[in-house]
Amino acid sequence: MPSRDGPDPNPYPTEHHTTSDDDDGHVTDDHAIKPAVQEPRSGAQHVEKTPSNRPPSRHSTYANTNAVPRAQRRGLFGRFTIIPEVERPYEYKSSTKWTITAIVALAAAAAPMGSGIFMPALPSMSVDLGVSETVTNMTISFYMLAMAIFPLWWSSFSETLGRRTIYMVSFTLFVVFSVLSAVSVNIGMLIVMRILGGGASASVQAVGAGTIADIWEPAQRGRAMGIFYLGPLVGPLCSPIVGGLLTQHFSWRATMWFLAIYGAAMLVMLLFCLPETLAARPQQQPPRTPTVHDGGSSSSLRRVSTVQSIRLHTRRTAVLLKRCIVDPLSVVLTLRHPPVLIAVYSASAAFFALFVLNISIQSVFSSPPYSFRPIPLGALYLAPSLGYVSASVFGGPWIDHIMAREARKAGRYDSEGKLVYLPEDRMRENMWLAAALYPGALIWYGWTADRGIHFMVPSVANFFFGFGSMLVFGVVTTMLTEFMPKRSSSGVAVNNMVRNVFSCVGSLVAQPLIEAMGNGWLCTAVGLFTLVTGNAAVWALRRNSARWRAQMDGRMEG
Repeated sequence: MPSRDGPDPNPYPTEHHTTSDDDDGHVTDDHAIKPAVQEPRSGAQHVEKTPSNRPPSRHSTYANTNAVPRAQRRGLFGRFTIIPEVERPYEYKSSTKWTITAIVALAAAAAPMGSGIFMPALPSMSVDLGVSETVTNMTISFYMLAMAIFPLWWSSFSETLGRRTIYMVSFTLFVVFSVLSAVSVNIGMLIVMRILGGGASASVQAVGAGTIADIWEPAQRGRAMGIFYLGPLVGPLCSPIVGGLLTQHFSWRATMWFLAIYGAAMLVMLLFCLPETLAARPQQQPPRTPTVHDGGSSSSLRRVSTVQSIRLHTRRTAVLLKRCIVDPLSVVLTLRHPPVLIAVYSASAAFFALFVLNISIQSVFSSPPYSFRPIPLGALYLAPSLGYVSASVFGGPWIDHIMAREARKAGRYDSEGKLVYLPEDRMRENMWLAAALYPGALIWYGWTADRGIHFMVPSVANFFFGFGSMLVFGVVTTMLTEFMPKRSSSGVAVNNMVRNVFSCVGSLVAQPLIEAMGNGWLCTAVGLFTLVTGNAAVWALRRNSARWRAQMDGRMEG
């Protein structure tokens, strides 16, 4: 019988693998049937020959994938799932994979929805709570900061507790903190509850990409990641309009009740429809109880037992502290690897520009000469959101095409005649276009809005901003799951941490800078900075990624 271990989402080989966890809780490679005969590695490329008795096709049925019995399913309340847990998630039927992808995408919409729904409500919230707009912006800034920090823990815990448990716990907390935000009596309580709610909702940003890597092979992962990112973009697309409607007809507090209801609905869906996808950990033998031979005194027996007990409890406490504190923070150390650092910076710079744009929209268009009310103000966020959706729908297949083209051009085939993909193949003409498009669109928006030109003109610019920035987000996230295939959630978590720190800074400084230097000059400065540094990042990765990745693989394996 095949092993219970699921497949390792390794982007370089194209054959099926199983994974297991080492003593530190990280994932290591083992083969599903028997060890494959490995050929010598050439550079960073790794191709394997597999035995003839290959596992069943990924299009097989649940029966062929050896569905885990209901009583043995992992994760919190795992036995209630309608979709069964299987031993090799790569071999789910295509329809099942898309169902899981859609569920995770909808769950991922909660976090950005929590920031976008507040944008049209900021002016009325400022009046209701008796504070300035700069202070009310902190409800978004600190929300984004929480989304930067908490995924480090969610990601680390997901590698040991599993994906499903993290989803269930985090969404339960999200519902609780959304309700408490809705009943906040002052700005201090609101900010604290928003921090906790943002941290709870952020779990899917890191763990969700790991789920996609669990079930999709590299050849289809670009398209799947694009569909997954439609979820986080549903928030910016719909939430400002919903926030405007609720604020104008009720109050800003209604936006928090909406988030609580959405979170509760997602919690029910996760409970019944999302199985565990992380590879199963091997069963560990319980520690041997020390035995004492005849001949020793009873007092000696008690002393030995006490010493052993102290050592055992000390060891358990050390392991617990390591998992709770050291392991999550160790994710930050992945930034010492140049390909991870530069890829993360590319996404973070775009995210900084995005939140400067978000604050600018509500600030400029709620003031003369536009003076829009909450509903039309929220509708203005449709333009960049449509750009995000367009890039997700068309960008994923485009990137998959580029990957296949580059692999064929380089003649990279494995022993079965399948193409071998490398992460750096994702950064071709698509990234050159993206690195120039979104900064140029930001400058276009800045000056047309600053001069009071008809709102459709800056809105068209915002569409192209959304399209270009989304190309960057999708490519970087997918590359990070492939740079660190054994710790895919950790790579995405560190990306979320850095980019949300950038977004926090962007939302904090945007309003004071708009008042100090004007919307046009602010957008020009941010646009030129991201244009130069973004293109430099693409050039550096194109030139050095293979060498850097080989060095990173050696360090991580060592």
